[in-house]
Amino acid sequence: MQAILALEDGRIFSGRGHGAKGECYGEVVFNTSLTGYQEIFTDPSYAGQIVVLTNPQIGNYGTNPEDNEATHPYIEGLVTREFSPVSSNWRSQQVTDEYLEKFKIPVIGDIDTRALVRHLRNNGVMRGVISSIETDPEKLVAKARSIRKMDGTDLARVVTTKQRYHWDTGSRPFEPTEVVGVKDAPPTKHIMAYDYGIKQNILRMLVDEGCRVTVVPATTSAEDVLSLKPDGVFLSNGPGDPEPCTYAADNIRRLMGKTPIFGICLGHQLVGLALGGRTYKLKFGHHGGNHPVKQLETGKIEITAHNHNFAVDPDSLKESEIVKTHIDLNDNTLEGLRHKTVPLFTVQYHPEAAPGPHDSNYLFKDFMKMIEEWKGK
Repeated sequence: MQAILALEDGRIFSGRGHGAKGECYGEVVFNTSLTGYQEIFTDPSYAGQIVVLTNPQIGNYGTNPEDNEATHPYIEGLVTREFSPVSSNWRSQQVTDEYLEKFKIPVIGDIDTRALVRHLRNNGVMRGVISSIETDPEKLVAKARSIRKMDGTDLARVVTTKQRYHWDTGSRPFEPTEVVGVKDAPPTKHIMAYDYGIKQNILRMLVDEGCRVTVVPATTSAEDVLSLKPDGVFLSNGPGDPEPCTYAADNIRRLMGKTPIFGICLGHQLVGLALGGRTYKLKFGHHGGNHPVKQLETGKIEITAHNHNFAVDPDSLKESEIVKTHIDLNDNTLEGLRHKTVPLFTVQYHPEAAPGPHDSNYLFKDFMKMIEEWKGK
């Protein structure tokens, strides 16, 4: 089937439709990862977004339940250069086309993704529509312009769990000889994880570190969290603009100094707001598994995975309260901070990245160390 991608500025791309027949609407962003497309599909941080994958061939290794980051895809639609109708991988259980059709996700392939990505880099992310049912480009451009903007939109409330639940599944080895996490040992720490759009691999890695994890909705009060006597609190990734999530920043403020806190992605941005800082929207965001980040204290460079459209303004934070720990070497955005007097640190990127890179896995051990030091005091 034929399909059209229409952007709000009037740019049109025509291609071949895959996945579900229909229309989807969202902010169009690009991701530079070479692998891990299923993890991208199912990352709740992509709610409200149409994703362009720069790797030219997508779908060639199929899909399987173990690679999901959530129970279903959260992307609104997918844009690719080549979309494979077959899969070739020993782990594959369903071809990607059927997987996305099952969840009613439209796909457009056979377009010049290089031209599209250059357009987004030069002009910034913009709203768009993928359609395999409407053939009039002008009508689609009008629809794109009518989509609600991401700025000012609280999507954490939309994707968060509706009720509290427990998670006790660790990482699975891909080979019989691979050793992952803590085996046959009872959990020694209790972590409360705020779900602003949490990825399942975060929960697996916390279990690997010997934790039992309780996941709570984004609006859960600080008092309710503390009443369960956690050893630490985790603030998750998530979609949308952090500034409307005032309830989350208020809860973080009340938690600070009372329990160790580790936040990533949206959690990092919410901590910035809780500390009195500001956030701003990036021109085209950071999306991909190959972003260089520098540890400011050691000078070490990590290759990291990112998925965010907003960032914390470092100049809005008080130097008397925080230490800037990481920066992005592509554009010098703030990628990590640590509080000087209370047990709290955050990073903007994804240390739990699946399938990788794994340069930043140490941050989960740093969280465990911070918890032990807090107990010692």
